[in-house]
Amino acid sequence: MLFVEILRVAFQSIRANFFRAILTMLGIIIGVAAVIAMLAAGAGAQKRIDEQIASLGANILTINASRFFAMGVARDQMTLTTDDARALEEGARYLDAVVPEIQGRGQLKLGNRNTNVRVVGTTALHAEVFNYDLAAGRFFVAEEDLAKRRVVVLGSDIPRDLETDPAALVGRTISLNNQPFEVVGVLKSQGAAGFGNRGPDASAFIPLMTAEHRVFGREEVDNISVRVVDGVPLERAMVDIERVLRKEHRLRPGDPNDFAIVDRRDFLETQQEAQQTFTILLASIAGVSLIVGGIGIMNIMLVSVTERTREIGIRMALGATRGSILLQFLVESVTLCLLGGALGIAVGAGAARLMSRVAGWDVFVSPESVSLAFAFSVGVGLFFGIWPARRAARLNPIEALRYE
Repeated sequence: MLFVEILRVAFQSIRANFFRAILTMLGIIIGVAAVIAMLAAGAGAQKRIDEQIASLGANILTINASRFFAMGVARDQMTLTTDDARALEEGARYLDAVVPEIQGRGQLKLGNRNTNVRVVGTTALHAEVFNYDLAAGRFFVAEEDLAKRRVVVLGSDIPRDLETDPAALVGRTISLNNQPFEVVGVLKSQGAAGFGNRGPDASAFIPLMTAEHRVFGREEVDNISVRVVDGVPLERAMVDIERVLRKEHRLRPGDPNDFAIVDRRDFLETQQEAQQTFTILLASIAGVSLIVGGIGIMNIMLVSVTERTREIGIRMALGATRGSILLQFLVESVTLCLLGGALGIAVGAGAARLMSRVAGWDVFVSPESVSLAFAFSVGVGLFFGIWPARRAARLNPIEALRYE
């Protein structure tokens, strides 16, 4: 019953100075809201990267041309070509899919609407290897690639940019760099590759030979992605790829490779680590607001002790112990922080949702982040409430009763 009475008195004190209590809680509200919003943005990005890592599969490697060095001087970069892709298809023992890519920028136009996109020339296996799902239509087939057909598959963002329904675009003719292309399919959203990078969602995919001979006019490819046969270690497949390409490029023993074999998941995992560090940094900065808010609460509680000195003296004269006085002011401090924390969680969740709608970021308010912010609020209330509570409990009853 004593604790219930102390809690009732604490709420009465807060209600009696309601406006001051709101101003006191403002630092806690802002701090908790900032922590929740930052952790939500970080958790959303983390979740998206996890999905990308899972979608890439455990057996996809990418081959890039790399600048090589001789006597400490960078030499001309050796390019990858479609011949290299064919050599891998015919000579590599541990690959079951080879997908070269030619990339560039292109202008898509439909009626009086247009948009600039990344154009990817690739093979019919591209969607299968990278697990792309279609929202409408189909992906182009090998026969259309061999015939150099002008067909295109659009990323999920392009219909929106052209202000057209995805299904309505299938079968229509669209202009790509002033050439007519038939839209055969539209992809589902694959997710952004990172902040500010919409990846496949803002790309247009055309057959490789069409890109070579009709759009870009070159046989050099930007990269070659390969899928390793199930059950084969990636290291063994890398040695196999190296053997084929060194032979194709006529490299002598001892010459450095003029290509690089990379696992795309390594880049995503690096991005994941950087994202985690960035999220912790932002949350730490936001946590400073909680410290500032706690200092504000301590100052107000010290003022409250001074204002209520006579009340404390009367309570002590009526039999209140120093422990109950200490507990009363601690409860008031923690209650202010808890109320501020609850309001801060609501504001932070709203800010996270606003970021998702306005900036298009993936956000996720996790129960762990809410629990962390709430626990931190309680900790701030206890830590910064101890000094005012001790000061109140150590007042001399006689001097407190004489205080005016």
